[in-house]
Amino acid sequence: MSASSSVALVTGGSRGVGRAICQVFVQRGYAVAINYRERKGDAESTLASIVAIGGTGDLFQADIRDAVQVQQVVDAVVRRFGRLDVLICNAGVGSSQLVVRQPLDQWADVIGTNLTGTFHCLQAAGNQMVKQGGGSILVVSSYAAFHGTSGQAAYAAAKAGLLGLVRTAAREWGSTNIRVNLLLPGWQQTELAGDAVPTGVALQDHCLSRTPNLDEVAKTAVHLATCCDVSGQVWNCDSRIL
Repeated sequence: MSASSSVALVTGGSRGVGRAICQVFVQRGYAVAINYRERKGDAESTLASIVAIGGTGDLFQADIRDAVQVQQVVDAVVRRFGRLDVLICNAGVGSSQLVVRQPLDQWADVIGTNLTGTFHCLQAAGNQMVKQGGGSILVVSSYAAFHGTSGQAAYAAAKAGLLGLVRTAAREWGSTNIRVNLLLPGWQQTELAGDAVPTGVALQDHCLSRTPNLDEVAKTAVHLATCCDVSGQVWNCDSRIL
């Protein structure tokens, strides 16, 4: 792998949306750094899938709640591949509790992973990209950030916080040619979504009465991450109106 090749780091790349994004990046000629926290077997499956289509990648374990671990991953990616061009902040966790019943430790875990963990990733990657003279960061958020969801106070609050983080970073880093955008992937049949994925009449708030295709979401993510003149923007991948 030469230092001139393009490199993407995908947090939470072991399954679901993250895995699909890794696969599309490889199809576009990128080397892919796959971050995971605990699911090493799933991460190895993601790596095997990109190697099978002729891609290059490697695994990098870290809990993004820990700023030191995140910095170590970014440093390791640069040592392995020579640079870091794109960061996809996809790692996240959910909860299902009403506001009045929300355990404090669960609240702290969701905020610590989805919001503070993403902040750690932006900080570490941003410093590297400044040295390189530019780069791109795409943060995966949620429709819940804009409208809230019953029983999802911690999740919605964390995802809403990402909007302010993304737009602030976009303003601060624009002069250094670092682009920062936010993506809403819509409902996907992943372990995080579980049985909550809507069907039938529950899709009436979707203009097209269907959830978005995972492959299309992944392609949109890679396209947005590689657009040279787009920053500080929110892209909604489904047909719900914000």
